[in-house]
Amino acid sequence: MSPDVLLLGLLVGGVNFLFRYLPLRIRTVQSRPARRGVTAVLLDTIGIASICALLVVSCMPEIMADDRRLLPTLVGFAVLGVSFWKTRSIITPTLLSALAYGIAWKLLTDV
Repeated sequence: MSPDVLLLGLLVGGVNFLFRYLPLRIRTVQSRPARRGVTAVLLDTIGIASICALLVVSCMPEIMADDRRLLPTLVGFAVLGVSFWKTRSIITPTLLSALAYGIAWKLLTDV
């Protein structure tokens, strides 16, 4: 197995794990009472974890070939995370992160 495939698998697995684990930790720290259980929070985060895993898998070969794509990809991840945290929907954050990636790519490559 090549080291690139192993590194990509570890990266995708780590991001996927964090997107499933962190909402559980954040939920327990919040002081407001929640009616939803741990299972409901875990199931709510599967969508964002899947999108991020797909984003990492699709972007890593492009980033390895052209390092100019790293910053727009990070912008896309940031917009995805923040907008999902605010909306708790998966559709809007996915579209916003694609838009943010495109705008960042356009601004950084036209300079």
